[in-house]
Amino acid sequence: MEALDALLNRVSVPRLVDPAPDAAQRELLFRAALRAPDHGQLRPWRFLTIEGEARERMGELFAEALQVKDSQATPEALSKARGMPLRAPLLVVVIARVQAHPKVPESEQVIAAGCAAHGMLLAAHAQGIGAVWRTGDMAYDAHVGKGLGLAADEQIIAYLYLGTAERELRRAPELALEDFVSPWNG
Repeated sequence: MEALDALLNRVSVPRLVDPAPDAAQRELLFRAALRAPDHGQLRPWRFLTIEGEARERMGELFAEALQVKDSQATPEALSKARGMPLRAPLLVVVIARVQAHPKVPESEQVIAAGCAAHGMLLAAHAQGIGAVWRTGDMAYDAHVGKGLGLAADEQIIAYLYLGTAERELRRAPELALEDFVSPWNG
C-alpha cells in the first residue's frame, strides 16, 4: 500500500475477530512504531502484548479496578469491564516512559509515544489489519497500571485492539481543510 493511501484512508475498525496479526505482521507493526519522532532519541515508549487467555486476566484486572473505584458497581458493569479485552484477538498496550531530560520535556515524550501508537495503526492499515485505538477510564486507572507493572514514570497512552475486520471498512470522512488551516500574517 502506498504511504499516502494509508495516511489518507486509515479508519478505526472497532469490530475485530480472529485471526490476530501473525509474527511477520507484528514485527512490521513494532518496527513502524520505533520510527516515531523522538527528540533526544530517548525512545520514551514500551509495549505490552495481550492475547489468548491473558485477555481474560486483563478483563479481571479491569473488573477489580472498577470495584476499587466503585464498591457498588453493578454485575452488568463488572461483566462489561471483563469483556473489554475480548473485543479483539490482540491488544497492544502503548506505554510512555517519561525520563528526566534537560531539553526534552515530558509532553514531547508522551507525544512521541502517541506517534509510536499512530505508526502502528498506519502499519496495521497498510497490511490490511483491523485496528482501533482505545483509552477510557482503564487507561488512567492506578490499579490497572499497577497490575500491568507500570513504573512511577510510566503511563498508558493507548490500548490498540488488533485483528481482522468483521465487516467492510467504512470510508474516511472528507474534512474541509479550511476548518483547520489558516495563514498567520504576523
